[in-house]
Amino acid sequence: MARIIYNKFDKEEIQSLPQVLFSGRIIVITTDKMAEKAVNSLLNNDVLGVDTETRPVFRKGQSHQVSLLQVATRDTCFLFRLNILGITPAIKRLLEITKAKMIGLSWHDDMLALHKRAHFKTGLFIDLQDIVGELGIEDLSLQKL
Repeated sequence: MARIIYNKFDKEEIQSLPQVLFSGRIIVITTDKMAEKAVNSLLNNDVLGVDTETRPVFRKGQSHQVSLLQVATRDTCFLFRLNILGITPAIKRLLEITKAKMIGLSWHDDMLALHKRAHFKTGLFIDLQDIVGELGIEDLSLQKL
């Protein structure tokens, strides 16, 4: 039988919780050489946190390409500036890995956006929204998770 931790969380209660900050290093990747070095470092980890950012759209029918790929270990976050680099061979290698779990939230849309930039075989991505329902969690927003 599944154990329910909580199923909904009140926004006011969230505001009263202590703030959690990432205290590790943040490295912005803007060249192919930096990307190669960062990916080589990332491939030595068993779990990676991932997210993407895309410029917002304010007009119907308009869209933008994903511009930033964030990949974090327990102590370092790499910010790959895709709007400068595109998907380099090193970044493609990272997106295709299967030996490390790449954990994110709402990955379906992120994957679609990344695939619009370049063709690659999707690696081992785990979407938290696919898992939390088993714990009885109903709110799927990052803040409430």
